[in-house]
Order: sequence, then structure tokens, then C-alpha cells
Amino acid sequence: MEKDERDKWLEAGRVGKEIREYGISLAKPGVPILDIAREIEKKTSEMGAKTAFPPNLSINTIAAHYTPKAGDTILLSKGDILKIDVGASIDGYLSDTAATLVVGESENPLCRAAREALEKAIEQVKPGAPIDNISRVIEQVIRDAGFSPISNLGGHGVGKYDLHESGFIPNIGGHSSGMIKRDGVIAIEPFATTGNGYVTESSEIQILAFKDDKPVRSKLGRDILEFVKKEYNELPFAKRWIVEKFGKLSELELKTLVRSGAMMEFNVLREESGGLVSQFEHSILIDGDEVIVTTR
Repeated sequence: MEKDERDKWLEAGRVGKEIREYGISLAKPGVPILDIAREIEKKTSEMGAKTAFPPNLSINTIAAHYTPKAGDTILLSKGDILKIDVGASIDGYLSDTAATLVVGESENPLCRAAREALEKAIEQVKPGAPIDNISRVIEQVIRDAGFSPISNLGGHGVGKYDLHESGFIPNIGGHSSGMIKRDGVIAIEPFATTGNGYVTESSEIQILAFKDDKPVRSKLGRDILEFVKKEYNELPFAKRWIVEKFGKLSELELKTLVRSGAMMEFNVLREESGGLVSQFEHSILIDGDEVIVTTR
């Protein structure tokens, strides 16, 4: 791997770790999650990076893809299971990292199960090793703790301007025949739940991404599309960011852009049976025989 490329992966990881830990420090009972998201975004910019995706602040039964909306009024409550999933971009070189905390309380067994699954899984990361080794360890640690791994979520490859590159890393064993790449970045992210271990898409959508150039009739729609392409490339962005820049009417334009195929949506994911969910995640750089956890 070229030194410049390696340095940018490492810097993206360093920033990702800092903004994750900063988000954790802000999460207290009574704090608006919108304030936490904005502070994470501000900190990312101050560190010379861009967000790889909107800060995901998913509470309790929500597993992923919730970022605060414009005017969001949700306040954290003591005992909430809060997942903070963030990432940084350095010229398109990305990090993806997450941690879970119990708001206002110490770590509970559900959080500990996902954290320990991640640490044990990282021990399996070796160039050319079977991905299934990672999956089986994650499943075993979480089940031994008395919880269920979420079967339809998992880790993934990470590429330049590509947050979910090919190479899915399941959280249960027996579902991957792939091998760990010898050069590149992967993200491992165990999810543990008190429920049945399956997430479904809700109707709520707060995150989108550019998909393809399509003809756009309205000037506002064209302006939004050009802004998104220039500012975010193909990385996910928050609906809130567009509303705050272009005004309330932009919500309707985003729906039109989705229908045209110019944009894609990321539905908020909830645990199907109403179980509480915890998540931990690290990004890992593999450079020849060297394995580096960039977000630790």
C-alpha cells in the first residue's frame, strides 16, 4: 500500500475514534440528541475531516440508521441504550466505528456482549483467513452471554468513497465462504439483542445518498442534486442537512429525486421483536501481513 494512502486510512481512523469518544462524553440524561449530532459534526470538521456518514444515534430497539431530523426533540433518558455510530472521511478514505452506552449508568451485560464479541473477532483477522472465523466467534460470544446476534446485519469492506464495499461479514456463522482481503480496510460490527435477532425496515427515513444522474425538472431539485454530488460524492448524508440548507420544500424534492432513481434511501432499522440492541464496531487496515485497528 502506498504511504499516502495508508496515512489517510490511519488519519480517518484517528478522527473516527476521537469523534466517537467525544459523542460518548456528551451523552447524558436530558441532552437532546440533535445537539450531540451537531457537536460530532462540528468536531469532525475542526479535526480537518468530513463525516463519512451522518452520526447515527440509535436508541433502545432501533439498531441503525437513525440520525436526528431537523428540529428533532428527542432527549436522552437515564437507562437508554444509545448506539453512537460515526465515521470520518479524509479525501474519501473512510473510517466506521461504533460504541454503545447505557445513558447515565454503567455498562450492562447486553453492551458487554457486543463489545467482547468485537474484541474476540478482531483476534481472527489475518490476511487470507476465512471470514466465517469472525462470524462464528461473534455468534458464540453473544449467545454465550445469553443474547442473540442480529443475523441480517454485519461488517463489511470499506473502500475509497465506498462505505459498504463488497465483502459482507455476517454476525452468525455458516453464511460466508469469503476470505479476508490482504490489502484494504474492513469494518467489523457485532450487534447483540435481547430480541429474536432480526431487524426490519421502518417507514422512517433520515439518511439518503446519491445514486445516479437523472433528469430533474425543478431548479430546486437540480440544485440539491448538484450540491449532494459535490459535497458528499456517493457517501450518505442527512435529510436534516439538506433541509437546513435549502429549506422545508427540499423534503418534497428529495422524495422526487428518490422516485426518479437519482437518490437512494436508508430506512431506520428496528429489532423485529422489540428487543434492545447494542453495537460495537472498529475499522481495520490490512497492509500486507500487518493488521491495524485504526479506530482503537
